[in-house]
Amino acid sequence: MDHPELPYPDLIIRTSDEKRMSNFLLWESAYAELWFSDKYWPDFGPADLAQAVESYGARERRYGGAT
Repeated sequence: MDHPELPYPDLIIRTSDEKRMSNFLLWESAYAELWFSDKYWPDFGPADLAQAVESYGARERRYGGAT
């Protein structure tokens, strides 16, 4: 997807307990944080989103740098 006006994702949420990206935004998601949920998409609700965002907020991002 070539959309230079859109920023790359910072957080990618993967539902249904899948632990793979399935070629979804491979280049754009190089520095994205991943969060996996065992819930299926129709059951993923506001509380689950809040949990993912809270987890993301607690992470120390290095953007590829080693520390």
